[in-house]
Amino acid sequence: MSRTVETTAPADTSPAPTRKKRRKVVVALVLVAALGGSGALAAMRPWEHHGTASAQPSVSHGTVAVQKGSLSTGIQVGGALSYDTPTPVIASGHGTITALPAVGAVVKAGAKFYEVDGRPVVLLTGDRPMWRDLGPEISDGPDIEQLKRNLIKLGHADGLGLTADQKFTPATVTAVKRWQKSLGEKQTGTVTLGSVVMLPQATVRVQQLGAQLGSALGATAVMTVTGTDLVATAQPADSQLSQFKPNGRVTVKLADGSTINGRIRSLVHGGSGNGGDSGSDGADKTTVTIALDHQRQAEQAGPSSVTVTVVGETVSDALIVPVTALLALDGGGYGVQVVSGTTTRLVRIQLGLVADAKAQITGDVQAGAQVVIPK
Repeated sequence: MSRTVETTAPADTSPAPTRKKRRKVVVALVLVAALGGSGALAAMRPWEHHGTASAQPSVSHGTVAVQKGSLSTGIQVGGALSYDTPTPVIASGHGTITALPAVGAVVKAGAKFYEVDGRPVVLLTGDRPMWRDLGPEISDGPDIEQLKRNLIKLGHADGLGLTADQKFTPATVTAVKRWQKSLGEKQTGTVTLGSVVMLPQATVRVQQLGAQLGSALGATAVMTVTGTDLVATAQPADSQLSQFKPNGRVTVKLADGSTINGRIRSLVHGGSGNGGDSGSDGADKTTVTIALDHQRQAEQAGPSSVTVTVVGETVSDALIVPVTALLALDGGGYGVQVVSGTTTRLVRIQLGLVADAKAQITGDVQAGAQVVIPK
């Protein structure tokens, strides 16, 4: 509960030669906190000055209760919530696109991705794109090893003793035929160029289509896909980068006001860090990508703007007052005016953490006590 108090300094009627010099309370306080967590703050207390003998005009001020709770410093940076790692899908081979997935569709490794000339193109997992047909009598290579890893993982090599090496063995032919049978395709034992798409992700989400039905295959992307997880990205100022450390913990505030904890996954200079177009404004900035702890909560918010906070020093169970309640005292240190009945008393305090225009204090003050602040 706040109150309004009228403070009037009485006129000094004592003779000038014997007039005692009054103790002055310094009336200005400037608190500056670095690195964006706190701004420059100033509190002027003109009614506390007693430097003249003439009566001072009445000044109105209020009170506020001393709070008990947590206080922390930190840096806040605007960012965005988006799906992870946009990746263009470039089709190999020749033909006409005859089927495409819907935007937002989720496709897993081993499933049909799209269709060319009426035949399925299947998503498989790998870092190397297909560049040749793979079948019996083909020369050894890492692309064969990549194919065999997929056949083993999808269960088509069970009981064959197949190992993920760079040789196209008879057991590999059998595994390919099993896979082709599961797709309803002719069992040739050869994987033709253009019949699969290799992507690093085992599961992808279709973000955007880049081709239309009836389009001929070319060098342009058929579509853009992403991972299925949402991540937060932000581009802090250069002066703030030291607070963003790999694997560091952050808090992400969503558009609905809720928060999610996260971990700094990467810092990439000169781009979005998430595969997106950073634009000319972001070309020279560092993008921070944050993996989120709770995907379900993030999905409820969906792609949107967010606020990323890096928490610095934190105190709990602290006595907290607005910085405007603080008075700088003669001889150093700080005090607060505590309301006691119809009067106030000046209490010297020790100043702790300062953040967000609030200050931690310790001293002869209790939680719930009313302290004077300017109105």
